[in-house]
Amino acid sequence: MRKKNWRILKEEYSDFNMNQVQFADKVKTILEVDDHVIGLAVGGSWLSNQLDEFSDLDLVIVTETKITDNRSRMLAYAEKFGNLLSAFTGEHVGEPRLLVCLYDDPLLHVDLKFVTLDEFAVRIEDPFILLDKNDRLNNVLKTTEAKFPFAGYQWMEDRFWTWVHYMLAKIGRGEYLEALDAFGILRMLVLAPLLHKKNNNLPRGVRRVEQELAEGDLEELKRTIPHYSRQSLLDSLAHAVELYGKLRAELFEENIILRKETEDRVMHYFNEIKAMST
Repeated sequence: MRKKNWRILKEEYSDFNMNQVQFADKVKTILEVDDHVIGLAVGGSWLSNQLDEFSDLDLVIVTETKITDNRSRMLAYAEKFGNLLSAFTGEHVGEPRLLVCLYDDPLLHVDLKFVTLDEFAVRIEDPFILLDKNDRLNNVLKTTEAKFPFAGYQWMEDRFWTWVHYMLAKIGRGEYLEALDAFGILRMLVLAPLLHKKNNNLPRGVRRVEQELAEGDLEELKRTIPHYSRQSLLDSLAHAVELYGKLRAELFEENIILRKETEDRVMHYFNEIKAMST
């Protein structure tokens, strides 16, 4: 989908989602006079023209030297941009260079990622450039390539059956909440990325599955959402295994080593758990 340019964005976005555009414009104005800042870019929903009233704003601030080793410097920038309610760094998603911010007036979630020019070259997508002093960001985009992370089919096959065994053990012991949480991991790391691949999307976990998967594929994924009961957990896990098998047959290349012995032993254990009295 074609990316809208800055002028078109400000003219065409309706009032309900102008908050993100206005905030980004304010940040751009503030950083234009900051000699330590090389440029400003935006990613996420902005890139696919899917910005709406529920969207976060994903900003990338490129600085001359590294500032992410000093949280107070990151916060100092965040506080310049608006009425900052709360901010914390992104270790929970493996990204300490990220400052997750919640602003007020208007209430808006903004992710600020601080990188140097060298770090800007390593990216999962080509962002939209809002500010580029001396065309340095565009030069990086022209000479390097974005790579969206994908664990790979072998990575999934090596883990899937052990995860299924773990879930069966939790169901067998009656730790249903633990098993319920594990379904989310299975969907996030294996099933949803494979379904995205099948639908020629980026393998972004469960992000936008409601909008981007074919209706039948979404229904298949929804069948892996159990209720809090032993039978529902077992039924949903059986469907997850069936769905994985279908996707594996459709998507995996011939060089992927299938862990058949592990699969057979785990499925035998599955039958043992099903036969247990509650």
